[in-house]
Amino acid sequence: MAVLQLQDVYLARQRIESLVRRTPMEHSPSLSRLMGVAVYLKLESLQITGSFKLRGATNAVAQLSPEQQALGVVTASTGNHGRALAHAASRQGVKAIVCLSNLVPANKVQAIRDLGAEVCIVGQSQDDAQREAERIAREQGATFLPPFDHPAIIAGQGTLGLEILEQQPDVAQVLVPLSGGGLFAGVALALKSANPAIQVHGISMARGAAMGASLAAGQPVEVEELPTLADSLGGGIGLDNRYTFDMTRHLSDDLHLLSEASIANALRHAYHEERLVLEGAAVVGIAALLDGLIEPRGPIVLVVSGRNVDTEQHARVLAGAQQ
Repeated sequence: MAVLQLQDVYLARQRIESLVRRTPMEHSPSLSRLMGVAVYLKLESLQITGSFKLRGATNAVAQLSPEQQALGVVTASTGNHGRALAHAASRQGVKAIVCLSNLVPANKVQAIRDLGAEVCIVGQSQDDAQREAERIAREQGATFLPPFDHPAIIAGQGTLGLEILEQQPDVAQVLVPLSGGGLFAGVALALKSANPAIQVHGISMARGAAMGASLAAGQPVEVEELPTLADSLGGGIGLDNRYTFDMTRHLSDDLHLLSEASIANALRHAYHEERLVLEGAAVVGIAALLDGLIEPRGPIVLVVSGRNVDTEQHARVLAGAQQ
């Protein structure tokens, strides 16, 4: 916890404020009626690359030395971090290699290629992809920038928390999608530093939630990565996790795990009631409210993390599919 302070988040904002969007906060009439308190959507889905990941990636690339820039960067990703890193690296003229597993949807793979990054597809999990990325970093001398367990990544994601505080100063609860914990740790650090009374809930899927299993075990553990509508929340947290596990454990007020049916229902709600096309990971806060998992104490802010959904999958869900 001592590794990162609120000051790091403010410094990150200074580095990236001209390179990322300040995303809107929108009131949700439908969810407010459901909960009986004001509910707001923090639409990080409107970020330049379609997800919050651009914040952390941009902050990390901005801190590379000239020597590191010359040797390039490499990462492993479930899609959105890879896309964000490819974008941030291309703006700085830095070569990027993104390692992905075979579970990453084709639309996310192509989006990374379109930004000029080299794509390496390997294995059936993000852990497999990360091992390959680490190998490439060792052999080529490239800088490995992981998707979540890195101080610069966490601080960059924390800038989203600063915006929530400025846009909704009296916020009582914030629901944050939880995977490896970079987003959760950064946002919770910003919120709790300003007001420890703000409740921060981590929301994930029940199928292969590595952080959930690790928190239950009291230490990082491996889980099988399974297909899920919330594919961006897949992957392990790393048995040698240095930052996000401890930060999540100390800063989380609660953790909620969702069924695939609940995520599908939330995707439909987002489309029909909020007029939003979102990916599964982005609607887990909506799903938690629809499932009655959150005490109605507001204002409540839901972090809507991304829009990079496979269109065919989205159409199937809208037609009634549960996965």
